[in-house]
Amino acid sequence: HTHTHTHTHQALYLVEETRRYRPTKNYLEFLPTTKTTFETPILRAEFERLASRQPMEMLSMKRYELPQPGAAQKNDLGAWQEAVDNSMAQLEHQSGRILNLELLSQYSCSEWKLHNQLLSQMIEHQQKQLKTLRSKVQEINWQRKTEQTTAGAQLQALSNHWNTLVHKNFEIERVCLELEQEIQMLKQQAKERHLSVDT
Repeated sequence: HTHTHTHTHQALYLVEETRRYRPTKNYLEFLPTTKTTFETPILRAEFERLASRQPMEMLSMKRYELPQPGAAQKNDLGAWQEAVDNSMAQLEHQSGRILNLELLSQYSCSEWKLHNQLLSQMIEHQQKQLKTLRSKVQEINWQRKTEQTTAGAQLQALSNHWNTLVHKNFEIERVCLELEQEIQMLKQQAKERHLSVDT
């Protein structure tokens, strides 16, 4: 109960210390600034926009518009020429899009089938490799299991042999001890009978 009270007091103290701790705004300012080789001006501008929390610019649709000259430029030949040039450019863009759609409609089906066929071949190749690897792994596992089983049997045989030898050594020591005791007893008997016994 005392330990629990002490731990609770320590936990509350740490929580209070954490509340009082206020890190600086930029606690990594002591680190050197990182320079990335892939940072382009566009990326740099985008990073600056994110850092300043500015909203992203809306996609401009101005180049798709076909405005006519304003009321003040109705009699301006240059303004009308610019409007006509813009219309021709938009028409050319639309013609290019239509041509791309026609090509897509005509050739995309066969191209897509060819792409799918290539993907199927890649998948089949990878599946064959996977099957081969799994077979090799299974073969290695069986080989390891066989070797471990054989080694286990050998270890068990060696352990049994060792136990037998230890048991025999104990038996030999027991017999030697009994013989020594018997010899000492015979010597004592001979001494009591005043007989000469070689040691």
